[in-house]
Amino acid sequence: MYHYFPDKDELLQAVIAYQADAIVSRNRHALSGVHGVEAWRDMVISAAKRTKAKGGCQLGSLVGQLAETDPEARALIAGGFDQWSATIADGLRSLHADGKLQPGIDPDDLATTLLATLEGGLLLAQATGSIGPFETAIDTLLTLAIPGSNPSSGPDE
Repeated sequence: MYHYFPDKDELLQAVIAYQADAIVSRNRHALSGVHGVEAWRDMVISAAKRTKAKGGCQLGSLVGQLAETDPEARALIAGGFDQWSATIADGLRSLHADGKLQPGIDPDDLATTLLATLEGGLLLAQATGSIGPFETAIDTLLTLAIPGSNPSSGPDE
């Protein structure tokens, strides 16, 4: 390992950057399609079902392990969450421009709320061993934010 990374800190930085980049890439891909938010919803729910919510979020799980003891890692993880939130916000802008978001909802604020809901929902799913709380949280928020939407009946279901 030390052939590729001079020390543990650089290895850790590479792991954080890799996880953040992979998450952002998957989210950008899902949100860029014709059914962006529905595809994103289906992607995050499918991922939780596939893993049975074990391990939680790849980026979020690093918070519990590193954020309180390693300020540099905390900053990198926070940067990853910022990129993730910005990617979600980019995907919501077309809904906002088309008047499909609830009046007064800002895409950036909704992206932050979706990300917080996703992280909290995954934590509950991990604790309970059921993705039910996660799916309920995501679907409820999307239903409240996007009038007339029915998130649980996305294109893949």
